[in-house]
Formats: sequence, C-alpha cells, structure tokens
Amino acid sequence: MDKILKRFTDILCGTLDNEEQVDNERAEGNQVHPYAKHVTDICDSKVINRPEVHEGIYVLEESYYTYPGKEMDIKPLIFYLRSDGKNKVFLQSIKAPHLDPATITNDNDDLVLDYNKLEVGPFGTAEYTLQVTDQFTVNHIGDIGNGMTFQLTETLSDGHLSVMEIVRKDGVKLTPYDTPIDYVKIE
Repeated sequence: MDKILKRFTDILCGTLDNEEQVDNERAEGNQVHPYAKHVTDICDSKVINRPEVHEGIYVLEESYYTYPGKEMDIKPLIFYLRSDGKNKVFLQSIKAPHLDPATITNDNDDLVLDYNKLEVGPFGTAEYTLQVTDQFTVNHIGDIGNGMTFQLTETLSDGHLSVMEIVRKDGVKLTPYDTPIDYVKIE
C-alpha cells in the first residue's frame, strides 16, 4: 500500500460517531442530525477471486443511523480505493447484491466477497485530494438513477470526519439537515 492510501485509511478506518454533536443538539432542545456511527476496516482478506494485477484495497464501512423518533437504519458500504501515489485517492462504491446486507460486517469471519459477483455502484468515482493542511477533501456528485443524485462533501483529518451527504430527487433536496455530520474517532 502506498503512503497516500495508507494515510487515507489511517484516518478513515476505526470506529467513529457523532455522539458529541447529537448530545449538544439535544441539550439545546433541537436534535437536527441523526446519531451516526461508522465501523470501518480494510477487508481485502475477505475478497476472493481477485485478479493479481488488481491494485488498490477494499474497505467495509458499517454505517448505523438513528434519526430522532425512528429505529436504527443499518447500511453496509463496500468501497474500492486506489491512489495516484501523489495526493489523490479514488473511491468507488461497490455492491454485493448476492449477499444479505445483515451479514456484511467486519466481524463476520465467514464473510466472503467474491470479486466476480461484486458490482460497481452508481455513485461514480469520488476523488479525494490531500491538502497542504494534511486533510483529505472531496465534493462529488453521483447520479444514482431515477432522477436522484447523491452529493458527498467531506473533510477527513486525524480523528475527525466532517460529512455532508445531500440526496436530491429531481433537483429537490431530501436530506433533512443542512450542516455536516461531525464524526470523532472513538477507537
């Protein structure tokens, strides 16, 4: 793994949540953001039938969201990461439609991701740039079909992720908040 990809995964991997942000909003009497937790790790060892010349790494992000007044929503996300070896990391969303999403967790020792059954998601390739501030930033808009777009604006730094995800349907914003979720690394 080259140093740019190592730097990126050192920031991204681990357990992060926005408990502090949600606690502050509740204390002010107005919770705007969902409680969100990510458990992220490199999952290359779970990928089989991968061509030897296929560079880059796979990462599994378990995303848990609890919106005010609703039950927890669980979304496993698989990403394929590669770098230009200089200052860019390219992230592609990967789907495993043949697997039950409930089984796609980092601690599932029986999880097997067959390279031949994985599909590239509709999100496109997000291009993260390492800034002189030693932070990675991205502002990517992906067409996810049926008139829907997903915009990801993110800043990744040591121990912290600032993530704004905006979903739009036919140009109308569906995301119920206007400011980023502020994740802090807890493990």
